[in-house]
Amino acid sequence: MTSLSPPPTPPAPFIVTAELPRDVLAWADGLRRKHFPPERNHLAAHVTLFHSFAPSLRAELLRTLGRYAQDLAPVPARIDGLMDLGKGTALLVRSEGMQALRARIADHFDTMLTAQDRGAKKLHITIQNKVDRGAALALQRELAASLRPRDFAFTGLGLHLYRGAHWDEVKIWRFRGQEGG
Repeated sequence: MTSLSPPPTPPAPFIVTAELPRDVLAWADGLRRKHFPPERNHLAAHVTLFHSFAPSLRAELLRTLGRYAQDLAPVPARIDGLMDLGKGTALLVRSEGMQALRARIADHFDTMLTAQDRGAKKLHITIQNKVDRGAALALQRELAASLRPRDFAFTGLGLHLYRGAHWDEVKIWRFRGQEGG
């Protein structure tokens, strides 16, 4: 009798993130733990730059992201209000330098980007998602009363394997250079 093996698991796509400094990460993650539905909250607070790179791009991603991190200094940014996600809420992040870096990465991988990763992107930190619209609006009203602009600098880039609700960290690069983003 022949035993049948389960079909192989398809290779996981890669996600690229902009890394937050510890203090901003702790604060944003606290908001996320408080307001994100707990049964769906499997990740720490984060800023996604790209949602899906093909597994075949692993070596090129490692080289390219590593080179940018080596050349660039920490990239200035500001949490500058809230972003309405429809059925969720995010902290709006403004950063000309990170937008410029994202555009450079997008240009490098131009023909390999998914439709979701093409074009301009509003940087944000999701603190609530997949909730009732009324709950999202209520949280936005609550947070708007106390949220103040917060300056910080992105500390590096991250590469992760997408495993559904969970991500596996592949590598984190710290910005070590002198050049601005």
